Amino acid sequence: MTESANPTPHSAGNSADHPSPHSFVPPALVGNRDSGDGWVEDGTGRRFWGRFGAAGLLAHDAERGILLQHRANWSHFGGTWGLPGGARHHDETSVQGAIREAHEEAGVPSEALTLRFTSTLDLGFWSYTTVVVDVVTPFDAVIADAESIEVRWVPIDEVSTLPLHPGFESAWPALRTGLERSTVLIVDAANVVGSKPDGWWNDRLGATERFATELAGLALQGFPAEALGITHGSEPGSEPGSEHGTKSGSERGSERGSSTWWPSILLVVEGQARGTVVGDPLHPGQAPADPDARPGAPAKAHDLATALSIVRAEADGDQTIVDTVERHLSPRLSPRLSPGSPGTPSHRVLVVTADRELRSRVESLGAAVRGPNWLWQLLESPAGHSTSG
Repeated sequence: MTESANPTPHSAGNSADHPSPHSFVPPALVGNRDSGDGWVEDGTGRRFWGRFGAAGLLAHDAERGILLQHRANWSHFGGTWGLPGGARHHDETSVQGAIREAHEEAGVPSEALTLRFTSTLDLGFWSYTTVVVDVVTPFDAVIADAESIEVRWVPIDEVSTLPLHPGFESAWPALRTGLERSTVLIVDAANVVGSKPDGWWNDRLGATERFATELAGLALQGFPAEALGITHGSEPGSEPGSEHGTKSGSERGSERGSSTWWPSILLVVEGQARGTVVGDPLHPGQAPADPDARPGAPAKAHDLATALSIVRAEADGDQTIVDTVERHLSPRLSPRLSPGSPGTPSHRVLVVTADRELRSRVESLGAAVRGPNWLWQLLESPAGHSTSG
């Protein structure tokens, strides 16, 4: 996260142009026309880093904690700890920007990550997005340029003991709450496909293939938090890229916050539709192209998106869904929950179906239920939940 009055180029070194991270003298600005390096102002004297907005990466390793950067002394709030990140490039998505910056600053490999959620603070003329990812392949972070004194995996319970960048310190409680949440979306393919009278009965496999392709596209873009019933319960109190620190409540009036999530998606297919290969890891070429991809992009959204997985019912599709719900939810149910409670606050299973009997069965296990129209509306309005930012 580069936020100095004279930003740094992304390369290591100790020359006049590339000072030591222990120096309090900022480097000279070196960039290209696509670079977002630079300040923008809100008209009141407040400045925000990133001409096209900014993004940071919160990489979570279940064993080691989260990856933090000890910021170079010459940087904005130098000497504090925060997330690797910085200004987005022109036409670069938030996910792409966060991954590129984390790779340049800490050697983070995009192929080792899976998207969990993003949290965006939008001021209208400027935005900052925290991209939260799970580490699926452990890696050792390294100091890859002059912006860090140190990069370190920090256990979650120890994060707040460090001197944090004020913006990250303010956002951390809500981000930590997000890390404790997970959502599994189980889709009754036969019921959802059958809810639209578009001639699906003439080609059940083809109709399911088309639906699965659309669902895979939604899996790339992510789901609005509110659609999944997720609320953070608190909002960031300052902009991580602001020249200033935290703000009073009156100064937050124009802020807009949004969050996008990537749940684990299981598509349950039965009968003739069991032949569908969209979402099958043996047929990766069936997945749709990344809508955010562009030539030369350092990180593509589909590299990080949670895969759509196919569950093939051997006989009864409803029973397969019930078994799948039980497998994902029952071990996590709190003894304080009564039958019909919508799971635990930190782990939710959503089932998409209009079948009344199936709805009753999965709700008794603690799952929540959404009707087919809920999913079709999300599929038919992709612009409303794009995560590219």
